[in-house]
Amino acid sequence: MINNTGCCGGNTKCCQPQKTKKELVIDFLYLDLTVCERCQGADSNLDGAIKDVSHVLNAAGYDVRVNKVNISSEEMAKEYKFLSSPTIRINGVDIALDIKESECKECGDLCGDSIDCRVWEYEGIEYAEPPKEMIINAILKAVYGGQSVSQPSQMEYTVPENLKVFFAGVKNNPHSAYKKGV
Repeated sequence: MINNTGCCGGNTKCCQPQKTKKELVIDFLYLDLTVCERCQGADSNLDGAIKDVSHVLNAAGYDVRVNKVNISSEEMAKEYKFLSSPTIRINGVDIALDIKESECKECGDLCGDSIDCRVWEYEGIEYAEPPKEMIINAILKAVYGGQSVSQPSQMEYTVPENLKVFFAGVKNNPHSAYKKGV
């Protein structure tokens, strides 16, 4: 005899397969959002990219968690294995294949020294900030390319000299807005 009340004695919830949300973790690591145009541009483009693909991610069953982390010391750089500013990682994987840098006037002004920050190469062109299309492609690759969460590298990390100069400079610069948290 067929039970007309539905499976599980009329409770239709148990008849439905339970959907589990998957999580996409995006880490945005940067030195400064107050004056650094590269960090500001990366932040803005990341927000725009997430907004543009959010409906697709939601439809595919993904929750997006964005961690925006101001790397303000050598200790934090070590904790996050920070190599260059700004950095965007998706599920622990840097969206750029390699690290290229050029002089960043704003970060140099913050610390009173010459500092290099990241430049982004996308489709053969270098950009001072990651293009929104590059971020979107990296997000979609992480979702549809089967990229899993990266395990922390077992290689020993050393804070790059460029970052050591930056942190020492802002610490010793009495006029630094960075040091004051402005």
